[in-house]
Amino acid sequence: MTKPIFVFAFITILNALCGATEAQQPGKIPRVVFVGSANNPNLALFRDALRELGHVEGRNIVIDFPPPQGRTDQWPDLMADLVRTKVDVIVTSVTLAAQAAKKLTTTIPIVIVSTGDPVGTGLVASLARPGGNVTGLSGLAPELSGKRLELFKEAFPKVSRIAVFWNPTSPSNAISWKETQTAAQTMGLQLISLEVRSVGELEVKFRTAIKDHAEAIVVIRDNIMNESRREIIAFAAKSRLPAMYPAREYVEDGGLISYGPDFSALYRRAAFYVDKILKGTKPAELPVEQPKKFEFIINLKTAKQIGLTIPPNVLARADKVIR
Repeated sequence: MTKPIFVFAFITILNALCGATEAQQPGKIPRVVFVGSANNPNLALFRDALRELGHVEGRNIVIDFPPPQGRTDQWPDLMADLVRTKVDVIVTSVTLAAQAAKKLTTTIPIVIVSTGDPVGTGLVASLARPGGNVTGLSGLAPELSGKRLELFKEAFPKVSRIAVFWNPTSPSNAISWKETQTAAQTMGLQLISLEVRSVGELEVKFRTAIKDHAEAIVVIRDNIMNESRREIIAFAAKSRLPAMYPAREYVEDGGLISYGPDFSALYRRAAFYVDKILKGTKPAELPVEQPKKFEFIINLKTAKQIGLTIPPNVLARADKVIR
């Protein structure tokens, strides 16, 4: 074999071997990070839906869940870490976290799930045309505030002073609080504002509710409240106060009444957004969706334990009654 032919053959074999080696190397596995309450039963549904769409953890996708943040001022630091490590998709149920991420990146897709008012809080330009790198699903929390009070008043017509647990540092909570105030005025209800900025403030707020003669409790959905829902439920039971909660998991954990979107459907739908984005669709091309199904759930067992009677007409309106 002449030298030129030998060199050509060697290079050909070398290129073939390199090509085979490259083909065997796995591609980059996308990393999806969920930011929100770790005490969230809907996360399993989100992961199941991703698996059904072909995204298997440990094989072709990595899903991370950073530790829950007990203080609202920690969201920017967490988002900065995620942006610095160049994750592929950020999924969050926290408006403040989504806002922090949006300020830090215009390229990493951000999928919101069950946040309050994405337009009013500046996350998207409009529901139909989000623009930018944020899209997902709205929980419509502000618009539901009046409906919750209406159902609560129908169930307990003698109640007039209601303690409202809410987080004033959350933009969507601020909107919900204003909507709750407006609805309360039309119904002749007095509200006791219990502002909760961290989990550590709850005990003080519990004492305030009793000191100010609260006759009932309403909880506005927030990451802090979700993390502390069992403590809030226990306080309501100990104080024998009727309570209206924003989601089904509160009632399933022993709370009295909840009215809100079917969050399980929202979390499963969030997997659809992640799937589309990982396959190349830009967030700006995916309209923000609103919930299509709402749930009114009553825990009749809890009502009996604290000596409350739910009127038959209210029970008839419930989507689910836990007995």
